[in-house]
Amino acid sequence: MSETNKPWAEPMPERQFTLMRRILDAPSPVGLEGAMTYGVLKPHFESFAPRDWHMRQYKGHAGVVWDTHPGRDDLFKVMIIGHADKIRMQVRSIGDDGKIWINTDAFLPNVLVGHEVKLFSEDPEAPGSYRIIQGGTVEALGAIHFSDAAQREGSKGIKKEQIYLDLQIHGENKKQQVLNLGVRPGDSIIFDRPIRHGFSPNTFYGAYLDNGLGCFVTAEVARLIAEAGGTEKVRLLFAIASYEEIGRFGSRVLAGELRPDVVIGVDVNHDYVAAPGIGERRMQPLEMGKGFTMSVGAIASEQLNRIIETTAREHGIPMQRDIVGADTGTDGMAGVLAAVDCAATSIGFPIRNMHTISETGNTQDVLAAIHVLTRTLQALDALPDPHREFLDNHPRLDQAERLTHQGSAKPEEHRGETGHRQKHPS
Repeated sequence: MSETNKPWAEPMPERQFTLMRRILDAPSPVGLEGAMTYGVLKPHFESFAPRDWHMRQYKGHAGVVWDTHPGRDDLFKVMIIGHADKIRMQVRSIGDDGKIWINTDAFLPNVLVGHEVKLFSEDPEAPGSYRIIQGGTVEALGAIHFSDAAQREGSKGIKKEQIYLDLQIHGENKKQQVLNLGVRPGDSIIFDRPIRHGFSPNTFYGAYLDNGLGCFVTAEVARLIAEAGGTEKVRLLFAIASYEEIGRFGSRVLAGELRPDVVIGVDVNHDYVAAPGIGERRMQPLEMGKGFTMSVGAIASEQLNRIIETTAREHGIPMQRDIVGADTGTDGMAGVLAAVDCAATSIGFPIRNMHTISETGNTQDVLAAIHVLTRTLQALDALPDPHREFLDNHPRLDQAERLTHQGSAKPEEHRGETGHRQKHPS
């Protein structure tokens, strides 16, 4: 079955793009996610959520969950998780010359140099109140003239210990000028780069697609489900987690508290086709613009994946299989990390330049993820008994059919309507 209306094959409407931009721009470094969860997502959910939906809050972090059927533990529970926390830099120490030495967290040091940032400083005189400092840049060497020959020609890189924030401090008592601002070790620093439309059609770029995009997808799935009248047999838990970038600690708390039957992590993935220098590693040919990705391997449930892939085929939504090995690397692991029995997988979208200031994505991949998740939830709700579906239908390889040689004729270029290629690009 194919739909006449295919939003994932069209440009993203500007109103929707604006919402995505607002979510991605929310300053939510690790441990300070409230700007995204409470500042942007809460009012957005309140604009469409039915009155009987309930927002769950937590003491230890700013993660939130919108629960469609609070108290209905008899229903089949499905948790969709995006994470609001962004990788960040932190103030380490302040030098006598006014340089603010920083930790680089999960960034490569060489991708930081020269970029404008925002420093969020807690007021020493009023703990809990934050100020923002803009106008500084991240530096390391100062100028090519001060680097040695190996750094100039590229055989020697920049060490993380060389990275500092330059606020253009000059004059007398340089260190004191910084101290007078109340800047202290531990203050968070993030890139100052909102997302923009890209040059090529349906593309966009900027900082922190990881993982405001997963939060945007989760919110849009919730909106579409609400507009369609909700679900009857399935209790949906639309979760925005914290602490993913430092070990996926927030999502395991959410899973441990709510004990879902299904967990689907939504996070960015890699465009391996465009990634430089990894051709010999023979990575799977995930590619921006070719549809959403679905994890295969690790703890990914083959039953859940079957429903997602079947749904994608039925609706003509382009899909790519992502081979994840021993760990999905996403909040899709929340259930097993929290020791909760649940079927799980991870849905994503290939992006380029992850953990840089110029992360790049494709709006049609994001739309594909939104709509396949929406229709998958509706397919789960249409099952006679979702609980028994997953208890009784584990794949049995002892029942596999014997496959014989199929000849040398080339297969069709496309299979079904999902856009899957039968022959992989060389």
